Amino acid sequence: MIIPKHVFEPYKGANSRDAPANLKPVGTGPYRFVDFKPGDLVRGERHPAYHVPNRPYFDTIEMKGGGDAVSAARAVLQTGEYDFAWNTQVEDEILVRLERSGSAKGRVELVDSANIEHIELNSTDPWTEMDGERSSTETQHPLFSDLAVKQALCLLVDRASVQAHIYGRTGVATGNFLNAPERFVSKDTHWEFNIDKANHLLEQAGWQRGPDGIRTKDGKRLKLVFQTSVNAPRQKTQAIVKQACQKAGIDMELKSVTPSVYFSSDVANPDTARKFYADAQMFAVLMRQPDPGLFMQQFVSWEIASKKNKWQGRNATRWRNNEYDKAYRAAESELDPVKRAALLIKMNDMVVDDVAVIPVVNRRWVAAISNELKAASIRIYSAAATIASTGSFSTPISERGMILAGSDCGGER
Repeated sequence: MIIPKHVFEPYKGANSRDAPANLKPVGTGPYRFVDFKPGDLVRGERHPAYHVPNRPYFDTIEMKGGGDAVSAARAVLQTGEYDFAWNTQVEDEILVRLERSGSAKGRVELVDSANIEHIELNSTDPWTEMDGERSSTETQHPLFSDLAVKQALCLLVDRASVQAHIYGRTGVATGNFLNAPERFVSKDTHWEFNIDKANHLLEQAGWQRGPDGIRTKDGKRLKLVFQTSVNAPRQKTQAIVKQACQKAGIDMELKSVTPSVYFSSDVANPDTARKFYADAQMFAVLMRQPDPGLFMQQFVSWEIASKKNKWQGRNATRWRNNEYDKAYRAAESELDPVKRAALLIKMNDMVVDDVAVIPVVNRRWVAAISNELKAASIRIYSAAATIASTGSFSTPISERGMILAGSDCGGER
């Protein structure tokens, strides 16, 4: 993004993370920064020089962190404390129960999207440190270097059960990483849940069961650490995968990380998704643009997260494929829409076929909305943040506006 030179220039290079403006943003939006308490509260005030006349409607705005997704949905649908809960990742069964309660004060709105809840497989070794860096590109994953192991894991993800028992209306089982717009969706991929086939693949690849039922090969034990953020649907998905893996002779340890840590850019914390110090991890990537070019950038080699770039690269899997890089570069300059779509479909198929990732469900945008919500009145609640707006208003609206951004915020959450 464009940033003010006079504010950031003294902190170029190695000192970039020390710039005060990182936590005190400067901009030309409807609100200007007032105060920020990490993990707690962000406050802003109406920007007097905002370019749109008579906007924004609220004099002040507050965003408060904390809580959980179910509490966010309940605060809108049941208690009416807030007007809007954005991107709520809550089991559909709970949403239905809250909607249908006798005191329901809101409704759930669903919008199709390309957001993908998926499992990433680490292409590098998260357990070996090189020059102060684990998951270094100088290493290769000791188990996933065998394609049969990755293919077996793909067969052990029961997407149908995840959709039926967890996501319901809010997510559709898929074998594609890229799920929209329609012209970019591959017809050449498929998915299945088949424990017998997974067992056969591992047997054929030489992974034999030991006395405890866990498979080994060349002295390597088929044990994996599978991490994700603390979130009920994700913990339930982890449990479904682990149960299937046990039946295939794979020992899986489940790890849950607080979202504020998991999705942070803290270079000192070993539990961030970008550092990926685990064998597999799960989260959602949100596609905000109608064109998937930027969305598919997360698998190019120059975006690999590493110590060199302070783990800010988008490619957390460390997966590298020269053909993928070439296809991406070609798509950047291809003006024929049919040819460009073919290139992006090819890129989807490459990451799916090589099992760099395992797509699980194509998540829909889910919002809980107050029945009293008016065009100029917003009270939003979610697990990630709460925004409370007060003050004088330029149009007739409700007395209070509160926003809680979704329980799963950001481009990758």
